[in-house]
Amino acid sequence: MPSLKDLRNRIDSVKSTRKITQAMKMVAASKLKKAQILAERGRDYSKGLKDIVAGLVDSDNTFEHPMLAKLTEKNTLILVVTSDRGLCGGLNTNIIKKVKNLISIFEREQRKVTLLCIGKKGYDSLYNQYSKFFDYRHKLILVNDMSYDKTKTLSEEIMADFSEKNFDSCYLLYSFFKSVISQEVVDEKLIPLEKKENKLPDKEVLANFTAIEYEPNEEEVLSKILPKNFIVQFYKAILESKASEQGSRMTAMDNATRNAGEMIENLSLVYNRQRQAIITKELIEIISGAEAL
Repeated sequence: MPSLKDLRNRIDSVKSTRKITQAMKMVAASKLKKAQILAERGRDYSKGLKDIVAGLVDSDNTFEHPMLAKLTEKNTLILVVTSDRGLCGGLNTNIIKKVKNLISIFEREQRKVTLLCIGKKGYDSLYNQYSKFFDYRHKLILVNDMSYDKTKTLSEEIMADFSEKNFDSCYLLYSFFKSVISQEVVDEKLIPLEKKENKLPDKEVLANFTAIEYEPNEEEVLSKILPKNFIVQFYKAILESKASEQGSRMTAMDNATRNAGEMIENLSLVYNRQRQAIITKELIEIISGAEAL
């Protein structure tokens, strides 16, 4: 059984840890507000652009573009967006698990896989096992350093590699922010974009439909908007990941603070019982000695 001194030291240690987790929770809460606003704003723009692209791609036209071509997928690039720091629950673990499952599927299909990680935690976890799959031009990219301009530059490099046929498909994995306590791992196919089966619209849709005219023409608009869509969807994933990181860390630190409080209560109970037992024992010894006299 530990001594009273050991128990006191342990209680003080847990109290210090609780102060740290409380501080980290408050910092995460303050960062979350800004990150959530940026993520929600990015959703509206990215969804609008995605809908426009989908409308153009699904329309009846014979326009051909490399990012729309149906190719046999033999060389696949996987973009993975994680956090730079830990202490954010199972956020990174869930993403890495999804990546490993995807790599296993592609290996069974005998595809060549290339990994590009945005975020230190994803890089550290995947590099040990899949070092041969990494793009050595971009060994480590910190997600906190990814502004829109840097995302645009990296996206242009990726699209240039695609044009040079270094890969024929691209998948994006990231954590989608739903709420403080809920984040969802999303795997999204960015290249090539696939056409959906044309379905006849119902009467209500036809009644509210307004024809859209594209200038100079659909082909010209689509050729300009497809690279833009890639950049926007990539940047949206980074914004969602940043918000998910802060939300997950806030929840994890709140749980850690609660657990520390329960541990302090249990240790204090043990300490008081042991202290009372020592006092009782000393009283018995004193009384026994007095009776002997």
